[in-house]
Amino acid sequence: MKCKLLALCLLVLAAVNSYGQNKHSKTTLYPSYKGLIMAGYQGWFRAAGDGSNQKNYVYGTDGNSGIDMWPDVTEYEKTYDTPFKLANGQAAKFFSSADKSTVDLHFKWMQQYGVDGVFVQRFFGNAKKENHTPNGTVVIRNAFEAASKYKRAIAVMYDLSGLAASGEDCSAIIEDWKYLVDELKVTNQEGAKTYLHENGKPVIAIWGVGFPDRPYNTRNIGLERLIDFLKNDPVYGGCAVMLGVPNSWRTLRADCLPDPYLHDIIKQCDIVLPWSVQRYSPLLHNDMDRYRDDIIDDMKWCRENNVEYVPCVYPGFSWHNLSRREFPDDVKPVGSIPREGGRFYWQMLSTAMKAGAQMIYVAMFDEVNEGTAIFKVTDNPPVTAPGSQTQFVNLDGKPSDLYLKLTGEASKMLRKEKPLVFKTPQFDTN
Repeated sequence: MKCKLLALCLLVLAAVNSYGQNKHSKTTLYPSYKGLIMAGYQGWFRAAGDGSNQKNYVYGTDGNSGIDMWPDVTEYEKTYDTPFKLANGQAAKFFSSADKSTVDLHFKWMQQYGVDGVFVQRFFGNAKKENHTPNGTVVIRNAFEAASKYKRAIAVMYDLSGLAASGEDCSAIIEDWKYLVDELKVTNQEGAKTYLHENGKPVIAIWGVGFPDRPYNTRNIGLERLIDFLKNDPVYGGCAVMLGVPNSWRTLRADCLPDPYLHDIIKQCDIVLPWSVQRYSPLLHNDMDRYRDDIIDDMKWCRENNVEYVPCVYPGFSWHNLSRREFPDDVKPVGSIPREGGRFYWQMLSTAMKAGAQMIYVAMFDEVNEGTAIFKVTDNPPVTAPGSQTQFVNLDGKPSDLYLKLTGEASKMLRKEKPLVFKTPQFDTN
C-alpha cells in the first residue's frame, strides 16, 4: 500500500512539475540580458477624452502641468487637446498610453532605432486584484503584443511605490504574477516569444527596496517569501529576480537605509539594479569618475557574492512641474540635471561600458514627468505666460529622436559590434 501511495505522490509531483514547466515558454528571442540595453516603460500617461477615467499627469484641473518635457506627437495616430498652446498658437496635443496605437508606435521606434526592449512598470496599486480588469491591464496587454510584433525584449518590473506602511505586503504581487502568467500569458506570448531571460530563466524585477523615504518596513512586507515564490514555486517560479535598490546599496549610506538586511535580500536575488537617477550630474566636476568607481566597486561585491549587476543610466532630469503638484515643500528647479545635448547621457553610457558593464538599464523610455525620457520629445514645447510657474524644458536644439539614436548606437558598442567611443556620436540630420 505504501509503495502505491508513494508512486501516486511521485506521479502527482511529476504532473505538477510538468504543468509548471508549461507556464513559461522554453524559448525566447532574448535568452540573456547580457549585451542588451533595456529601458523602463511607465505607460501611465492619460489624456482627457481617452475614456480611461484615470489620473491625468499632463495637466490638472487648474491647468498646471505635471510633466517637464513635451513629447513630439507628429507620428501618433491619436492625440488629445490640452490647455497649452504652441508658439504658433495651435493647441499643444498629447498622447494617451491607454491607446493601443500609442504603445504600438513606441515599440516600432524601439525596433527602428535599435533599442533592445523595456521593463514594463507594474505599480503596487495596479497589482491588486481589483485592478485585474481590461482598463487596469490595457497597457501591459498592448505592450506584450507590440513586443512580439516588433521582436523587442520585454519583462515585468514591480514597483513597490504605493505599498502602505501597514496592512499590506507582497502577497498581492504573488497573486498578480499568477494572473499575468495565466491570463495575459506574459511569459508565453502568442507569436514571437520575447520575454527577457537570464541564465535560462524569465527575469522579473522588484523595485523599491532599501529606500529611506518609503512608508513600509522592508523587513516585514514578505520580501523573502516573494523572492522564494518567484524563484522556486513549481508552477509559477523558475524566475531570475532583479532587485531595484538605492545607488549607495553597497555602503548602506547616503540614499540608502543603513540596514545590512538589504545585503541579505540582495544575495537571495540574481541581479541588482542600483537607482542612479539624480545621483550624478554633469554640473559636478569629475562626477563620471565617481560613477565609474562606484560601478567597479559594486561589480566586485557582486562577483564575490554571486550576483549579477546592471548599472542604471539616464539622459538628464527635471521635475519642476511635478514637484509643484506632488511635493510643494520641495519644489525642484527646471532642468536641474541638464542633458547638454546628449553629452551627459553618452558619458553615462560610455562610462558604464568602460567599467565593464555587460547589461544596462535606462531610466526611462517615456518618463516625461521627471524629464528622463529617451523617446521622441520636442525642442518646441508649449509656451507659458510670463511669470507662470509651469515651465517646460527644451531639447537643446537637438532633433527629437537623438536619444533613441544614442541608445541604439550604445547597444551596438555593448555587444562589441562597434568599437566604444567616448565622444558623443553625431548623426546625419537629413
